[in-house]
Amino acid sequence: MSSIVERIAALQDYDQYRDLHWEGSFEEYLELVRQRPEVTRNAYQRLYDMIVSYGEEEYIDNKKRLVRYPFFRDPIDEGRDGIFGLDIPLMRLVHVLRAAAQGYGPEKRIILLHGPVGSSKSTIARLLKKGTEVYSRTPEGALYTYEWVNLKETGLAGEDDVFPCPMHDEPLRLIPVEWREQAIREARLGNDRHRVKIVGDLNPACRFIFRELMDRYQGNWAKVVANHVRVKRLILSEKDRVGIGTFQPKDEKNQDSTELTGDINYRKIAEYGSDSDPRAFNFDGEFNVANRGVIEFVEVLKLDVAFLYDLLGATQEHKVKPKKFAQTDIDEVIIGHTNEAEYKKLLNNEFMEALRDRTIKIDIPYITKVSEEIKIYQKEFSSERLRGKHVAPHTLEMASLWAVMSRLEEPKKHQLTVLQKSKLYDGKILPGYTQDNVKELRKESKREGLDGVSPRFIQDKISNALVREGVEGYINPFMVLNELEKGLRHHSLIADEDTRKRYQELIGVVKSEYDEIVKNEVQRAISADEDAISRLCANYVENIRAYLMKQKVKNPYTGKDEEADERLMRSIEEKIDISEARKEDFRREILNFIGHLALEGKKFTYDTNDRLRRALEMKLFEDQKDSIKLSSFVSNVIDKETQDRIDIIKNRLIKHYGYNEASATDVLAYVASIFARGDVK
Repeated sequence: MSSIVERIAALQDYDQYRDLHWEGSFEEYLELVRQRPEVTRNAYQRLYDMIVSYGEEEYIDNKKRLVRYPFFRDPIDEGRDGIFGLDIPLMRLVHVLRAAAQGYGPEKRIILLHGPVGSSKSTIARLLKKGTEVYSRTPEGALYTYEWVNLKETGLAGEDDVFPCPMHDEPLRLIPVEWREQAIREARLGNDRHRVKIVGDLNPACRFIFRELMDRYQGNWAKVVANHVRVKRLILSEKDRVGIGTFQPKDEKNQDSTELTGDINYRKIAEYGSDSDPRAFNFDGEFNVANRGVIEFVEVLKLDVAFLYDLLGATQEHKVKPKKFAQTDIDEVIIGHTNEAEYKKLLNNEFMEALRDRTIKIDIPYITKVSEEIKIYQKEFSSERLRGKHVAPHTLEMASLWAVMSRLEEPKKHQLTVLQKSKLYDGKILPGYTQDNVKELRKESKREGLDGVSPRFIQDKISNALVREGVEGYINPFMVLNELEKGLRHHSLIADEDTRKRYQELIGVVKSEYDEIVKNEVQRAISADEDAISRLCANYVENIRAYLMKQKVKNPYTGKDEEADERLMRSIEEKIDISEARKEDFRREILNFIGHLALEGKKFTYDTNDRLRRALEMKLFEDQKDSIKLSSFVSNVIDKETQDRIDIIKNRLIKHYGYNEASATDVLAYVASIFARGDVK
């Protein structure tokens, strides 16, 4: 029987290990470049290719063609850092990266993610770094660097025989600048899909070694690269500080520019004899570390002015200036993010014009679609993470609705409420409103998504509700909404009382909306006899057809032809507020809808048309509610027959609507209390 160690060792993929640790001569690397010229891509090209390698999904929203990039749903970590509801900002970001990859100018700019707190700016940067790291481990994302070998006899690396390239440069940079164009032609590097282009010079340490070796071999470049250059696969890693850098502002007294560009290694000075010897320099600043990959500047506009000078050179010229050395070429994507307050300071600071001129700002707003906002909380409060606690249906939906409404501006026209506006934005259909109205609403709203409540605030209050009020093992919308209301009193980001008052009023709007939703749900559970609804629907359709075509309806019991049953038709239509004046239009609409489905080869059923389904369910509910004895839901005395009916309804709520025993019992009692007040509509 094999040992545990052997069983674990059997999990290793040796072929993959060999690929990731490939080493070869410069000659072998040139052959590799001939076969796969994409290994020489620059950082922007590699980042863009990484994103689109996960696919592109085209779709139409409000008559506008949009592209969704599945990469931003975080397939790498099964959605842990997935981003929802920001397809348009992310599409703009990818367009910038695409233009930069093609060398159209954005590669000389800082990509600045700008938006309110908690709008996913850091998550986007983290995803790009993670994706770059994983991509470098794939065959499609392979890239290479080099190291100097057999140096002991030359004395160029002290006691070491190997000197790794400190900035992981592209090996083709070893070809002298004046030879490069002809060398590419002679070696037949590149193809129609990818043109090989050698940009930049060696870093100071490698340039020093290269120059010394050229002197030693009397200018014989072929002997230098054959005897002393070993090319190897480069794996980017944020943890190992290879190709991925992160810079975060700290206290001015504890930070200097060497954190970006590296510093002298005083221990090595004794070995090499001078602090101006590049071998005695640590190329470990964030710009050096991030070469060939991505660097993230956290809260970039909080940087001291001294740091911004380095940032400007790195952006425009793709060069940094290490202490005591010449400007050094870098190849990396520079991404920063900031909130609105810091960005306003930038706009008002006349000394920062150079930075503004080198910045491409991409707004990352809050989500304004309820269905997308819900996904954030579903991810955070999944059943696996709740340890047995139950989240009642509509709890996350109501929290999301309130969050989205806090971010929307009051409609200036169209006689809409913010609630109706949120429904239109979420793709729901409201009578009298079209996709053009939605486009107009979005155009007239200049700051939507840049103000409002952060998802973090919602997450905190849901957590509070789970800890404080989940005594029955579940939380419901009222528990969360009450927590949100209490939290508003102490919310540090609400600056004025008018905003606080508006948010509180919106909580009242959400509670009213929940009442309507939950009444509808219980009504549907009570009237969930599909056969009865289908019969009622068939009867209604037969009557409206007879009415519109001036025909009669055969009575199934007497066999006689009778006039269309106006009383039946109106009892259904009134449930969804179809007035007497509009009844004929509604009936024609239903009949045309049925005819349109038939032309497409589709069958009409009671639930095909949402408004009609709602009317039929309410009619059936009204016919059945007296036999169910709603008042018994709030009574302590319940006979066995009534209890059996209640249990049937409760089981429907559990089976079809996602409630558990406790939440189903409570929601029935709550809806019964609403009906007891006479609010049955």
